[in-house]
Amino acid sequence: MTRWIELDGVVNMRDLGGLPTRDGRTTREGRLIRSDNLQDLSEGDVRRLVDELGVSDVVDLRSHVEYEVTGAGPLRATALTHHHHSLLLEDRDPDETVEQALAVRWGRQDHSPRDGAFWARHYTGYLTARPDSVASALAAVRDSTGATVVHCAAGKDRTGTVVGMALVVAGVPAEVVVDDYVRTAERLERIMDRLSSVEPYARTLPTHSLDDQLPRRESMEAVLTHLESEFGGAEGWLEAAGWSPEQVARLRDRLVG
Repeated sequence: MTRWIELDGVVNMRDLGGLPTRDGRTTREGRLIRSDNLQDLSEGDVRRLVDELGVSDVVDLRSHVEYEVTGAGPLRATALTHHHHSLLLEDRDPDETVEQALAVRWGRQDHSPRDGAFWARHYTGYLTARPDSVASALAAVRDSTGATVVHCAAGKDRTGTVVGMALVVAGVPAEVVVDDYVRTAERLERIMDRLSSVEPYARTLPTHSLDDQLPRRESMEAVLTHLESEFGGAEGWLEAAGWSPEQVARLRDRLVG
């Protein structure tokens, strides 16, 4: 069940309520929202998110350079609680300017085939390179008082990894988690059109095809398999990252009730 949220300033926002869990319940609407970049929200969009949809927290998974170049976005002017947790290793040295970081890192072309295995490596890399950020992002969802919007640039890769883990903890079957992940394909062309002329994405994204960026089932399946085989599931990963069983249960209760 897809709960697309149609706003002027985003193209890939959806509420993750209404998904079935293994114990016969469903995830709660108005608890976890996934999205692409929030920089273009209109005043009406902001009012709807805050006043109608009850958003209390925003989890921003963009890198530090993305944040500095693109800006904080219009929701920063509200009373919402904001959490910035980059899933990439520090992408700018302290003595390096943003312009230098853009030229060196975002101007670099990676010619690896962008297939399911490529994205699977990226997603499991988030878990191994930045477990602090992944755990903190999920803690923000756990401790929020209203709906939490989790976003990156496209709302596909970094966002998909974090919300996929949240859904697993909530008891959503793996195949349903994967179904939600690949649903971004319905909006992929609009996502790329939106980002291709914006720094820093304009440095690399126009060279990618739609097929390069396509969310494939095997990519998310590989993440879930990694979690299961190495940690006994997302719950085990969180406990390895320092969460107590009670904190894991609190995230589950937040999403399912």
